[in-house]
Amino acid sequence: MCSVKFAPIVVVALAFLLGIVLYPQMPDPMASHWNASGEVDGYMSKFWGVFLMPLLLVGLLFLMFLVPKLDPLKKNIDKFRKYYDGLILLISGFLLYIYVLTLVWNLGYRFNMGLMMAPAMGLLFYYIGILLENAKRNWFIGIRTPWTISSEKVWNKTHKLGSKMFKTSGIIALFGVLAQNYAYLLVIVPVLFSSAYLVAYSYFEYRKEGKRKILGR
Repeated sequence: MCSVKFAPIVVVALAFLLGIVLYPQMPDPMASHWNASGEVDGYMSKFWGVFLMPLLLVGLLFLMFLVPKLDPLKKNIDKFRKYYDGLILLISGFLLYIYVLTLVWNLGYRFNMGLMMAPAMGLLFYYIGILLENAKRNWFIGIRTPWTISSEKVWNKTHKLGSKMFKTSGIIALFGVLAQNYAYLLVIVPVLFSSAYLVAYSYFEYRKEGKRKILGR
């Protein structure tokens, strides 16, 4: 458990080290954003192109380590803390992966960015499905709607379904590696549909629970 908590710090240190070592070789400005077709459509100065991601990693890790301490239901977070720590590590690794791709591109190597992102996004979505399967009711982590927060039963039902939908979204995203022209759609559409559906599902489940209470069932 301690090694899992320590690993994201190693990721941050590695990001800064890469930035410092490769800084002299980076162009100014640097390519920093790609559209759905894999074409560069955004640039930023050399300094921010190299060090923005490591700094974002520091801020993100600080926030994610702080969240369990702020949550009024932090005892529930302790019940699935190993999965949450795993998410911190995975997101750190995911951002490092994006950072490495950005640096490599700016070194002059060319590849399809959307194609490279598909497996990473698929892995991230699949793990979120695992986290949802184990998440207990809290204010910060999981599918947080007014209806899941208000009812333990609705929380459990929504997260059970959410786990299946996010795992499925992750598997679909992996097919983006095989269907290069549709990689972006295969990554984005399933997870957007899942998110919208789960919000609506939690609302209707809450309403059904309210009706059952009125009828004394």
